[in-house]
Amino acid sequence: MALHAFGIDSMLPALPDIGRSLSVEDGNRLQWIVTIFVMGAGAGQLLYGPLSDRFGRRPVLLVGLSLYVVMSLVAASTGSLSSLLVVRALQGFVVAASNVITRSIVRDRYSGATMARVMSMIFTVFLAVPILAPSVGQLLLFVVNWRGIFGTLAIFGASVLTWVALRLPETHAPEKRRPLSAAHLSQAAWFVFSEPTSILYTLAMTTMFGSLLAYVSTVPQIFAGAFHAPRMMAVTFAFCASAMGVASYFNSRIVEHVGMHRISHIALISFIIITGCHAFVAYHGPEPLVVFALFQAATMATFGLAVSNFGAIAMQPMGAIAGSAASLQGVISTIGGAAVGSLIGQQWSGSVLFLPVGAFCCGIAALGCVLLAEKARLFRRLEPPR
Repeated sequence: MALHAFGIDSMLPALPDIGRSLSVEDGNRLQWIVTIFVMGAGAGQLLYGPLSDRFGRRPVLLVGLSLYVVMSLVAASTGSLSSLLVVRALQGFVVAASNVITRSIVRDRYSGATMARVMSMIFTVFLAVPILAPSVGQLLLFVVNWRGIFGTLAIFGASVLTWVALRLPETHAPEKRRPLSAAHLSQAAWFVFSEPTSILYTLAMTTMFGSLLAYVSTVPQIFAGAFHAPRMMAVTFAFCASAMGVASYFNSRIVEHVGMHRISHIALISFIIITGCHAFVAYHGPEPLVVFALFQAATMATFGLAVSNFGAIAMQPMGAIAGSAASLQGVISTIGGAAVGSLIGQQWSGSVLFLPVGAFCCGIAALGCVLLAEKARLFRRLEPPR
């Protein structure tokens, strides 16, 4: 799963260099290097779940990882922004296998609060990459140009491919595999879209993910244009991502005792309060970098607590069609989140106010989805103690 994050966050320090190298004058256009990758990943998720339900998790994952390595090498040789965006979309499309099949493997093995605990542990490891990737990208730029970062993506992908080939077992037994047919796909889609817990928690994830992507895609502009401290971007980004990682690890330790519904609802309310306060501070004057970092760290911590549990709750009813369900939920949350993130990001005009206001609106929308799913009864523990 970290391949997805590394493909985004290692790019962030290189965006200005890419703009200069490819003669891109509008900084907002460079946001598409991040956004189109995420959209490609969203579209790709529609394919890999049904394929893994039919042929097994392992072979489909191996093919996806192999293509990721190839696309990374192709991206390193592009000569224009338009061609780079095409390759980035394809790169995102093939890396989608890692997200979908990882979630399917977890659902093959676990359910309920135990699944939420395992997903939180995976999420904690996954977040080590956003902590390190911008710094890695910045260090690479001291010795290579931005094309070298894509070469590093290829090396990272090849390493994961080798590990999967040698160590990862098949978790989807042959007798449980489902036919790759229009009838099966339509049945799975109907179940995902008609089951209230699945669709409403997926939509809540979508809006929350949009707020995160808006931050990720605009962070170089924020640090260069609002704080005039581009060299502080990597360390601040790492600090904020660390808060999300700590929150996810904390969730893994308590979710089986407290319950994933209760934790996620408290985290969502906290997210709304924090982003509302941040918007108030940003509106009343230029905020210092330290204040921004503290607010953003708190925002990302509550995001991590909410979204890791939202994903487990949405997958809970999907055991029989875990691969297809992970695909459909992933398409909705990724493409929808990218669209929301792009809408927020395009509001950048020199002030950070757009970011907490956008996140606050996303939190309110997510709360509306959760209230519908829970019939306005929050903070309940619906799963029994272990």
